[in-house]
Amino acid sequence: MNIHEAIKNRRSVREFSTRPIPEASVARLRDALRFAPSACNLQPWQFVLVRDPQLRAQVAQESREQFFIAEAPLLVVACGFPDRAYQRMGGHGNSIDIDLAIALDHLTLAAVAEGLGTCWIGAFDEKKVKALLRIPKEAKIVAMMPVGFPLSETLIHPIAADARKEEAEVFSKVTFRQGTGEA
Repeated sequence: MNIHEAIKNRRSVREFSTRPIPEASVARLRDALRFAPSACNLQPWQFVLVRDPQLRAQVAQESREQFFIAEAPLLVVACGFPDRAYQRMGGHGNSIDIDLAIALDHLTLAAVAEGLGTCWIGAFDEKKVKALLRIPKEAKIVAMMPVGFPLSETLIHPIAADARKEEAEVFSKVTFRQGTGEA
């Protein structure tokens, strides 16, 4: 599968099979995270891979009872260290959220190429999840992502063209006035 197919086939999957993920696939998913770019290549992150079913169930409970999270055989918890991230992102903040979003997006596309599904999880009690996983207080859990084989093959399929906005609604053409620096 090429990258364009992976982009068009990626879906948020909320129904997972109990089928285990082959270790070779897990290794490729880890590489997708590890090789993701970050601002100034600081790589201010650590990823917690949760495979224990009971621990996944506890995390799901603390994620607004999104119990489908526990169905996936793998849960990736993306932790960032804001003090280690690039500090002048946009002139006002650090890069941690963007850095981890890029890494997780790499994971979503690598997962599709492996026949796996994922779902972005942003609704969780960070304090409770950090306690469950023994994540240090200086870390920020930016997002979590269950990974597994979709319960049904129909859960991963190409996006219909009519499910997306028209190009004119998505792209703008900005033209600067000569010599003014204004749009």
